[in-house]
This record gives sequence, C-alpha cells and structure tokens, in this order.
Amino acid sequence: MPLVYDIVASDLFLEDSGDEPQLNAISTDMTGYAFDQCNIYIANDLDSDFTASFSGQPINAWSLGNFQYVINADIDLIPADGQSFTRRYVCRIKYNMKDDKSGVTNPDNWSIEGISGLDEL
Repeated sequence: MPLVYDIVASDLFLEDSGDEPQLNAISTDMTGYAFDQCNIYIANDLDSDFTASFSGQPINAWSLGNFQYVINADIDLIPADGQSFTRRYVCRIKYNMKDDKSGVTNPDNWSIEGISGLDEL
C-alpha cells in the first residue's frame, strides 16, 4: 500500500487544464453559461405536466476546476392542475471543450454530471 499512496500523492494523475478550482462561490462568464445549460437540461427533462420559470441567476456557483461547475438555484414550477411552488436544485456540470469557449452556448458541449432537488418531478 505505501507504493499506492506515493503514486496518488505524485503528479502522475494531475491534469493541468488551466481552469483552477475556486473554494468560494463565484460569478463568472463560465458559471453563467453552466447555469444556462443546467436550466436548458432541466426544461427539456421536465414532465409535460409542469411549466417552469427559472431565476435570472444562480444562488451560488462554484468552479471545481477542469471546467466543472456546481450550480445552486431556484426554479418555480407550475403544475397543470395545481398551485405553483419553488424548488431549489443543485446541478453539477462539465464543459467538454476545455479552453475553446466558442461552443459555450451549445448544449452538446456540456455534460450533466448530476442534478438533485428535483427527483420527484
């Protein structure tokens, strides 16, 4: 096992993408694009019994580095046969084009790693 610990502690698996993680919540162009892409994914995935209204900006957004982001935001949902309600969700998303920012508005260039808070919808 000591050999495994030495390998893990080394730079062998370190990927230097130029996108450093941020320990505090931030607001950048990339977190804005990540927020938009999370909302597009949620809107496309929602049951047709709901109408969604998204907030203008996330509550919090974090950069995990290597073009991965965590977005925390609210969504107002209006069921076809009921009263509207608000849900808070968390979306983990990754931009697959690295430094090439020309495709940030294309949903095909993003991967949703997970969404929580909207499980029962």
